[in-house]
Amino acid sequence: MAEESFQEKTEQATPRRREKARERGQVAKSVDLSSAGMICLGFTALFMVGPQLVDRIGTTMRYTMANAPTIALSDSSFHTVFVNSVYDFLSTMAPLFLAMVAIAFGINVLQIGFKITPKAMEPKFEKLNVLSGLKRLFSMKSAVQLMRDPLKLFVVALVAFLSIRSEFSSFFTLPDLSIAQLGTTLAQLVLMIALKIGVAILIIGIIDFVYQRYEFEKSIKMSKQEIRDETKDTEGSPEVKARTRQIQRQMARQRMMAAVPEADVVVTNPTHIAVALKYDPKKMDAPTVLAKGERLIAEKIKKMAREHGIPVIEDKPLARALFKMCNVGDFIPDKLFRAVAEMLAHIYRLKGQTVG
Repeated sequence: MAEESFQEKTEQATPRRREKARERGQVAKSVDLSSAGMICLGFTALFMVGPQLVDRIGTTMRYTMANAPTIALSDSSFHTVFVNSVYDFLSTMAPLFLAMVAIAFGINVLQIGFKITPKAMEPKFEKLNVLSGLKRLFSMKSAVQLMRDPLKLFVVALVAFLSIRSEFSSFFTLPDLSIAQLGTTLAQLVLMIALKIGVAILIIGIIDFVYQRYEFEKSIKMSKQEIRDETKDTEGSPEVKARTRQIQRQMARQRMMAAVPEADVVVTNPTHIAVALKYDPKKMDAPTVLAKGERLIAEKIKKMAREHGIPVIEDKPLARALFKMCNVGDFIPDKLFRAVAEMLAHIYRLKGQTVG
């Protein structure tokens, strides 16, 4: 048992292991990829609704400033103005908020799919364990994260610096612009810088996602013993499966033996093999194998046939061919039809019947 617990985990995780890991919230997910999507798509959405947002806010401010002398805390109109201002702000920002929620949701679904896992939201008191916390702190994953975060910050700062420097010459023209032009220019500049930073974080996020995927696959690997144990849990132990197959064979044999009295003839070789055949021209296209067996089962088939007055005919080549080529319930193959038809015709002549 001690050896099993130290077995190397070299096998890919089974679907059941993956599903259990997913239920625990253990998935391959990159926060940087989500951040990049939020920055790129979020700022794009903000740029699209920006003019409308500025216009609504400007209208609200102009109205408030124009009526400021008549608005007082004691005046009932203050409540109306305040509520209208909040309503205008929320209605203006609602499309942006909804877009950000949809973006965040969509990026996470693309990474890990959609599945509600209440187990992942349960409090995990083992995280309060100091020893476990120290182990996580000095793990390889923590070391990689310690190196990655400063590097990510450096890359973002470098991209921002280069983006601003590339537009530095245009800053001298800003004092000559009107307020509206200045706002538009600054908005475009902020959008461009944000998109460049977003692309940089996106590249980092893709690399991080590949790494997280690698770590995830590594963390859920299984040993050969774990796979055997899981198979035993899901499909039952080999002893139980063997017993089940044995019972199934016994039931199939009982059904087969119960059909022997309906046979027209039993072909033998003569001691080791017995095959029971039936042919009903009104219901069957060809003679059918009702039962077959060798050794002890063959003896039982012959014994039951004699008890019910069914002819038992010795034909070694035919018996062997039928036993090898046919399963119980099969029609006989075309190449054996002539030999079986002659045998059945002979039996029917003895009984005074005719072949249909």
